[in-house]
Amino acid sequence: MAKFLIIRFSSIGDIILTTPVVRCLKQQLPGAEIHYLTKPSFRFLPDSNPYIDKVHVIGKSLLHTLAELKKEKYDYLIDLHHNLRTLICKSLLDADAYTFNKLNFEKTLLTRAGINVMPPVHVVDRYMQAVAPLGVMYDGAGLDYFIPELHEQLFKKSVYFSLTASPYIAMAIGAQHATKRMPLSKLADVCSNIPLPVLLLGGNDDASVGDQLAERCGSHIRNLCGKLSFDESACVIKYAQHVITHDTGLMHVAAAFNKPMQVIWGNTVPEFGMYPLYADNNLQSATYHEVQISCRPCSKIGYAACPKSHFRCMTEQDAQKIAANACGIYKK
Repeated sequence: MAKFLIIRFSSIGDIILTTPVVRCLKQQLPGAEIHYLTKPSFRFLPDSNPYIDKVHVIGKSLLHTLAELKKEKYDYLIDLHHNLRTLICKSLLDADAYTFNKLNFEKTLLTRAGINVMPPVHVVDRYMQAVAPLGVMYDGAGLDYFIPELHEQLFKKSVYFSLTASPYIAMAIGAQHATKRMPLSKLADVCSNIPLPVLLLGGNDDASVGDQLAERCGSHIRNLCGKLSFDESACVIKYAQHVITHDTGLMHVAAAFNKPMQVIWGNTVPEFGMYPLYADNNLQSATYHEVQISCRPCSKIGYAACPKSHFRCMTEQDAQKIAANACGIYKK
């Protein structure tokens, strides 16, 4: 029986994107034992995955953690992060190692010179290439997101579940970097043009913006930012009729639940290969909203502020089109 350690330290969206590798390894290699190494703050994601047998997190230090992991005697190490720390993991753990192509040169060429030589493949395809030598192939089943049954039952007993009783749109207003987020004024334009209830999702840092949107746009806007766990936010996505999102982790949750969505792209672009991945046999799809200007993409991750100071990639988004598309009434 082969024993695997999959490594992905962060972040939420990236870990969700590794779920096809986990599933395919478990289903296609009989008797495979799957372990997963990540940061403590993201442990809840692999913990809920039924295809993973054991979860490890970085403890006092990476070296201390690796000393403990060496006792596991892994046969294979699957590196889906590919950085200096995973290089250390591969050098200290006595296991055959497989790594995906991060395409850093191609991404740098696109962001700095505007030259696009990115291969037209999703990052999941590149993750799957890492395990292809083991005879494991992508099954076309898309992403997985597993909400623990207890968490979902608790959500259904909470006051927030009542907000999901009628058709609504889930709107993820947050993102790790400011240049991935629409400004307050543009978010308000979108919300004001949606007649359906809108449930705002985000973290503590987004709560103030959510409060301002609810105050500006009316009682149909309900701010849940900072009030829900990530699993509870995933529940809101699961029961939504439609999702509006930036390039962030909840975008991948929506794809895992086969939700139609509007994706608003700012400084990043789908060409990086991190766009929503649906299962092959699912009919839902995502509509992309991009402002075509020469300075995009300016970063493969994001900035605290627009490096050109104009932030046109977000301030020139068509709010009416986003709102109408979400309600299914847009006509070209």
